[in-house]
This record gives sequence, structure tokens and C-alpha cells, in this order.
Amino acid sequence: MAKKSRSRVNSLPKAPSTDDDQRVSFVRVLVAEDYAPFRQFVCSTLGERPELQIVCEVSDGLEAVQKAEELQPDLIVLDIGLPSLNGIEVARRIRKLSPKSKILFASQESSADVLQLALNLGALGYVIKAHAAGELLDAVDVVLRNEQFVSKTVIDGNGQCG
Repeated sequence: MAKKSRSRVNSLPKAPSTDDDQRVSFVRVLVAEDYAPFRQFVCSTLGERPELQIVCEVSDGLEAVQKAEELQPDLIVLDIGLPSLNGIEVARRIRKLSPKSKILFASQESSADVLQLALNLGALGYVIKAHAAGELLDAVDVVLRNEQFVSKTVIDGNGQCG
């Protein structure tokens, strides 16, 4: 039985105005994760920050590419192990279709080779899922500053934590 893709596009609320009519700046986020409990965790965690607005959730690699092109999000939180198209290929395509989107990988994969490939494709961040509770929001902050964030537990080529 084929796995059904799941996509949810959320409407972006209007930014509240302040007394001096300054606007709050929202960061539009696309979350691409096929494992529903982890996708819910990511959305819930990012939801702790009012400036981070989840504009779309997808569970499939091809759909992630389509929604990134359509929505042009500011940030994409991307899994590597997506069905139909893996996250590495998704990132490669998104770089061409939504070049201003910042990519933050959240993956179980802790290999330094995979990390290097992700960074070479233009991702700014890489969080190991097992450490996402303590690192995800920090990683988002760093990536949004156009700086690089890498989980402390990525394994180097010799099987050592880096």
C-alpha cells in the first residue's frame, strides 16, 4: 500500500501593529517531515516563538519542492529521509527554485559525510533529531542570522562524535 502524502498549508496571520505603527516581522517556515510525531514536535517547538509562522507542513519530498517553489518560505526545516525524493535531492532542487529560503536539516543521520553533503548544497543548519529538543530553536536563530549551526553529535568519518 502506497504511503499517502500529507500537506497542510496554514494561512499567515496579519502582523499586529504597535502604537507607532511598526510591523512585527514574521519568519515564514515550511516543515518537511514524514514522521508525524516529529513533525508535530517541530511545529509545536517553533510555535513557541510568535515570529515563526508555519505556513506549510508536508510529509513528502516532491511536495516539499512544490510548496517551497510556490510559497517561497524564509526557512525550511527539512528531513533527509523523505518518501518520493530524499531531503538531499529536495535541498538541491529548492536551491534553484527558492534560492532565498534558508535550509535547516533535522535528521536522524549523524554521518559527517551526509552533513558535508547537506552543507555543500547550501544548508545552513543540521540538527540531529535526538537532540532537537535542546538545539532546534538555537539552530533556527543561528540559521536566520545567515550563520552555520551543526549539532554537536555529528559523527566524523572515524566513528567519533565531532
